[in-house]
Amino acid sequence: MIEIEDQLGRKIKVKRKPTRIISLVPSQTELLAALGLEKEVVGITRFCVHPDSWFQEKTRVGGTKDLKFNVIRDLNPDLIIANKEENTRDQIETLAKEYPVWISNVNDLSSAKEMIRHFGEINGKQKRASEIIAGVETNFSKLPIPTNKLPRVAYLIWRKPYMVAAGDTFIDKMLEMAGFENYFRSQKRYPEVYLKEMENDPPDFFFLSSEPYPFKEKHFSEFLQYCPDAGVELVDGEFFSWYGSRLVDAPSYFLELRKKLKID
Repeated sequence: MIEIEDQLGRKIKVKRKPTRIISLVPSQTELLAALGLEKEVVGITRFCVHPDSWFQEKTRVGGTKDLKFNVIRDLNPDLIIANKEENTRDQIETLAKEYPVWISNVNDLSSAKEMIRHFGEINGKQKRASEIIAGVETNFSKLPIPTNKLPRVAYLIWRKPYMVAAGDTFIDKMLEMAGFENYFRSQKRYPEVYLKEMENDPPDFFFLSSEPYPFKEKHFSEFLQYCPDAGVELVDGEFFSWYGSRLVDAPSYFLELRKKLKID
């Protein structure tokens, strides 16, 4: 057994190379796959859709916030991977009484790279983790920042009620790195907002994320009713909110999005 520290500063004891891992976070499940831990991962959530083969074949232990404890106990994990924001505190505390639970706390690109490095160290995949981190750093370094004034973007994550990603979120940091200004940066976390309040000072764009609420083009009119001069765009939420190996490809997605919106 070895003692390791998670991103909350908690110290836990785990096997030197865990062989029965459960991941409770979709982006971290994808990272575990990128690290080559096919045999070691025995359980995932129903939202862990990447890679597709894992989604089809791995045992599902419920959702990120409604875990099935009986299924988890049947899998007898020697490591559970969770996240401060995406999982429910009381459920994680219950699991932590029975199993080693490593909790990530990712708020920006730096903490995302730290999490990737930790995963490599815990699982004996340091080389592959370093390769992923290098890919993230290289690709973000090639992403130019627009020379003109940054367009203000309202990033919608939910409908009925409308909710946005505001300041103090990973999405906020990705918007900034992608070359956008978060219209709600002065607020915190994921506030409820009202479109009518934006009429006199509309954002340049509404970004309607593909997750957690699956926005579609049919929702465009709701935003144009109050802000007819704003642009409305469907965006792939995985590139803005997934903080694992998907970060390698995020810069190219951001660049294509800017080209589509004619931002330079």
